[in-house]
Amino acid sequence: MTSHGIPHHTAGDVLTVAREQGHSVALDRTWQLESVRREVEGTTAALLGERGLAWDRFSRRARLAALARRAYDALDPATTRFVQAYVDGVNAGLAEAPVVPELEELDARPGPWEPWTPLGVFLVQHVLFASFPQKLFRRHVERLAGCDVAALLHHEGLATAGSNAWVVGGGRTASGLPLLGGDPHRTFEMPNGYQQVRLTCTDPDDPFDVAGFTFPGVPGVQHFGHAGAVAWGITNAMGDYQDVFVERLERRGDQVVAATPDGWGAAERHVEHVEVRGGDVVEVEVVTTPNGPVVSGGPDGEAFALRTPTWVLGEVGFAALLPLLRARCTQDVVDALAHWVEPVNNLVVADAAGDVRQQVVGRVPRRAEENRWRPVPAWEPDHGWDGWVALPGRSVGPDEHLVTANHRMDASFDAVGVDFAPPGRSRRLDALLDGRSDLTPDDFAAMHRDVLAGQPAVLAEALAALDASSGTPGAQALLAELRAWDQRFEVDSTTAAAYVDVRDAFVQRLAAAPPLDAVTREEQPHGPLLGLWFDLPRQLQGSLGSVLSDLGRTLVPDLDDHLLAAVEEVAARPRRPWGERHRYRPAHVLGHRLPDEPALPGDNDCVRCAGGVPGSDAVVRGSVARYVWDLAGHGTSGWVVPLGASGDPRSPHHHNQTRTYAEGGLLPVTRCSSHKEWSASRSGS
Repeated sequence: MTSHGIPHHTAGDVLTVAREQGHSVALDRTWQLESVRREVEGTTAALLGERGLAWDRFSRRARLAALARRAYDALDPATTRFVQAYVDGVNAGLAEAPVVPELEELDARPGPWEPWTPLGVFLVQHVLFASFPQKLFRRHVERLAGCDVAALLHHEGLATAGSNAWVVGGGRTASGLPLLGGDPHRTFEMPNGYQQVRLTCTDPDDPFDVAGFTFPGVPGVQHFGHAGAVAWGITNAMGDYQDVFVERLERRGDQVVAATPDGWGAAERHVEHVEVRGGDVVEVEVVTTPNGPVVSGGPDGEAFALRTPTWVLGEVGFAALLPLLRARCTQDVVDALAHWVEPVNNLVVADAAGDVRQQVVGRVPRRAEENRWRPVPAWEPDHGWDGWVALPGRSVGPDEHLVTANHRMDASFDAVGVDFAPPGRSRRLDALLDGRSDLTPDDFAAMHRDVLAGQPAVLAEALAALDASSGTPGAQALLAELRAWDQRFEVDSTTAAAYVDVRDAFVQRLAAAPPLDAVTREEQPHGPLLGLWFDLPRQLQGSLGSVLSDLGRTLVPDLDDHLLAAVEEVAARPRRPWGERHRYRPAHVLGHRLPDEPALPGDNDCVRCAGGVPGSDAVVRGSVARYVWDLAGHGTSGWVVPLGASGDPRSPHHHNQTRTYAEGGLLPVTRCSSHKEWSASRSGS
């Protein structure tokens, strides 16, 4: 795949492979590595000014760098050498890298990486990926509008999570070997959060050849990989593994003490200083209680401590990295991911012998039910952790298929978490797979392109039942059009755009009406970093199944009036196709934009996931990678990312996959014949 600049590293030993991987990512993603290094260390404001301060406060208070150092010190010797070799390559590459536009704009050069920095990168990717912001939001709503309204906003799905994965046994494929497909859903960013890579070791005593996706700044291949004889993918299992503790803190001289079930005890406390470009140095008080670091509030008011498995164990799961590269069968992958900590993932894995499995991996603590729903008092004795939950898994027969799409797969998942995705995407994939045989990679690629709305039933049914006899002729005509719509989010569909406009207007109106206006009126207390989770229209959009239920109609008066008003509002607007208001616009910290922002089909609930927030025309999250792994071999497998291999906008490989991605295509997983060939392709020659 030399024409797309995807790095492929071949070497005679695993440490050289790691060093080459680090070297190339430093050249390809110089700005991204500098940005994420600063996020780990809490020094983004020194580069970005005031706009970096919210993250730096959180990073310092959550003690991400300290946790990364602690986890690095606990690594086994082989993994330590592997990570160190990668970091050596990163530092060598950064020393050679030309100044990229972002650093030129900021008059900066990249700083050196520490041996523990890749572990911090992994923490940065996932600390806001789970449930603790939702628990803070739930407490906020309970306080302002009551527990019933908070229950109304309990929805199936978290703010930043998502993914599809599906697999069929060899009895259902044309090759007689399993096929696996999937796509992770995350926030769209520039550069992209995942990078394609192929790593090959020719050591006869330690051979491997793995193609897959990696986080830039993390060695190896983590969540999605094809190792020839075995391939795997994951979805977010929607595990609830983060707890928030309400802390009672007091100052006693220079000390801070915390209330515990056994009385008052000393908390760790120190002050750090955050440099702010163009501003004064900001002091950040860092407090750690027996439950974990205090991430919101402090001794002079309400305080909230975050407890995670990573904090408790002092591990981030890096012990899985080398075994994943060396995996030969499904059991090898399952055994490798026995080291996983967080996020809690739903693994799908298949091998060339026909063994196919699903297994939830990671750590979910056993504790009181209340811990799973809201912040709990640290001074009460009933909220401690008591070991880890046994996580569900199953085998998939040669004539069966299995779909994971962040949904509650069965009753065993009740022990995993409380917030799951609606079953719409999983049901749609089931429908696309049911009764099919002789399946090929092209068939799986076509499933990636499916744009039928996964679960519009609740809102669609409410629109179908709406009495519009008092409405204007325009509203009546729009309702008739929406009722007849085939519910496909094609880029040229004006009805799809009108449907989403109605949905957006509806949730905006609900957020401004009793009893939900009580939440809208009061500013949330946890700062701008968590603002996404406290966006009430967005929370309502994810909770429409509950809002439009009998309970919702009891708690929120005049729902149908609000819905008809939304239809009237949209009917009075000029019409536009879905693609005009649904464009790929990845976020860049400096506000950089792509020269062309293509229209994207699909919506949040489609297999082809791409969605925005109410009131916005930008697509802010969706599939940040797509893959089809064919156990018949790498050569018949495919992958794609929304941008390209390089993070430098001057490179021909910066966004040379964007058009293929927007059209729903995949690139073949081909290989370079040598490192020299890869180097030539990377430079565009």
